[in-house]
Amino acid sequence: MADEQIQSLARNKIAMLIDGDNAQANLLSQMLVEAGRYGQVTVRRIYGDWTTTSMNSWKDTLNFHAFQPIQQFRYTIGKNATDSAMIIDAMDILHSGVVDGFCLISSDSDYTRLATRIRETGIFVMGIGEKKTPKPFVNACDVFVYTENLVVAKKPITQMRVPKGGTKKANDDKEETDPIPLLTQAFEMAVQQDGWASLASMGNALYQLDPGFDPRTYGHKQLSKMMMNFKHRFEIQDKDTGGFFVKIKE
Repeated sequence: MADEQIQSLARNKIAMLIDGDNAQANLLSQMLVEAGRYGQVTVRRIYGDWTTTSMNSWKDTLNFHAFQPIQQFRYTIGKNATDSAMIIDAMDILHSGVVDGFCLISSDSDYTRLATRIRETGIFVMGIGEKKTPKPFVNACDVFVYTENLVVAKKPITQMRVPKGGTKKANDDKEETDPIPLLTQAFEMAVQQDGWASLASMGNALYQLDPGFDPRTYGHKQLSKMMMNFKHRFEIQDKDTGGFFVKIKE
C-alpha cells in the first residue's frame, strides 16, 4: 500500500491504560484490536506491583506489544495503589493534549470518576472489563467492551507426521510467517457496519498491529495483490466509491 494512502487516513491517538491487577494478560491482543477500531494506540502502559508474582503473566506479552510497565508498590496490604497511579497518569496525559481518546482496562469501579472526568472534556473514552464491572463505570464510558466477548475459541491443532529423524522446524517456520491471523485482526479493526472494510483502513490497522509489516515479506509488492492470494479467506471488491474493499468469507 502506498505511504500517502496510509498517511491520509484519520488517525486518532488513543492512550491505553491497563490496571494489571484487574485485567487478563492473555486477552491483550484482542483488547488492542478493540481499541484500534477507534484510533492508533500511541500511549501503552500497564500498572501494577511488578515485584509480585501476580504480574508475571504480563511480562512476555507486554514486551511483544511494546507496553510500558509502570511500577506501583503496595504500601498497605489489601489496598490497591494501582488505581491512584493510573488516575494521576491519565490526568497528566489528558492535560498534555497528546491523545484524542482513552481506553481504560479494568473491572474496578474506582475508575468511574476518571472516565466521567475525561468525557466531560469532550474526549472519547472507552472501557474494557469483565461483565462483573459495576454499571456506573460502564455507563461513564462512551463505549464499553466486555472481555467475555473477546475470548476466541482455540481450534484444535492437527498433528503433522514427522519423518523419522526429522523435526517440525519447517512447519513451525510456516506457522510463524502465516499472515492470515494478522490480516484477520486487521480486518476486525477496520470492518464497518455493512461487514466490509476498505483496504486502506486495513493497511492502517496492519501497521498498528505490526509496524514491521511489509507485503514484500510474503512475495507481493502491494497489499492489494497480496490479498488476492487469499481469496479462499477474503472476498475482495473494487467498488465504485473508490478503492478496494474486503470482507471475510463465512
